[in-house]
Amino acid sequence: MAAIPESGPGEWARYWQYAELPDLDLLRARYVRHTFPRHSHEGHVFGTITRGVEDVGLPGGTVHAGPGTVVMINPEVPHTARAGVPEGWVYATLYPSSQVINDIAADTTSLRGTVGFTETSVVDPYAARLIREVHRAAEEGNALAADTVLRVMVTRLLGRCGSALPVRAPRSAGARAVLEGRMAAPPTLEALATELGTSPFALLRAFKKQYGMPPHAWLTDARVRAARRMLDAGTAPAEAAAEVGFTDQPHLNRHFTRIVGVPPGAYQRERARTYKTGPDLPR
Repeated sequence: MAAIPESGPGEWARYWQYAELPDLDLLRARYVRHTFPRHSHEGHVFGTITRGVEDVGLPGGTVHAGPGTVVMINPEVPHTARAGVPEGWVYATLYPSSQVINDIAADTTSLRGTVGFTETSVVDPYAARLIREVHRAAEEGNALAADTVLRVMVTRLLGRCGSALPVRAPRSAGARAVLEGRMAAPPTLEALATELGTSPFALLRAFKKQYGMPPHAWLTDARVRAARRMLDAGTAPAEAAAEVGFTDQPHLNRHFTRIVGVPPGAYQRERARTYKTGPDLPR
């Protein structure tokens, strides 16, 4: 595959999984016009910019991330992303599962339980370089190097701002369970509130406080997550769209691309491939 230039007007993205590290997703991309709506991830996010500026909207404010900065987002923390400069941003991002981070913490620190990070960004050129090296090693099919560098990077950041996350029972867990169970045909806000014995606005306030977005936005995010799992299992995008409650495949395509950063077809093709040596992507 020909190299994709980091400069110029074009956008490009590759979201994939290295078969030797199944609990880690990888994204390398250049975005200019693309914006990520408010969404969250089941696992952790570690991203670093190689060119330009990314504005990451988090509950505590906006992070203006440039080269040398590492952005860290804990599981289920809602966030947005967009270009911070007209030329956009180029970045490398790692999405390890919570279990990966918990296991590394148990092996290298005194932290136990569900582990996270007290800072959303740090200026750490060395950790930023390690993130890029994980990508490089995975693209070259070097599992030993990719796994080693990932652990060194996570241990370094845990040492700077790692912490055990509090375990909280969400007040709106009942609403989430109903929406997850009826994803293809969800109730109205009023019907959901009546079922749970509360008022629509009380439910809306509690849900937004817990998940950082209203139920309808959370449901779109949850539908995309469910579609991702189906695509991973080999389900065709059109079938996945219908199963999770999107009106048709274009509806899935639109929301999937906005939240994940690549279209569902491209996502599925990359996930289905096993790489021994990677394509010639920009460094």
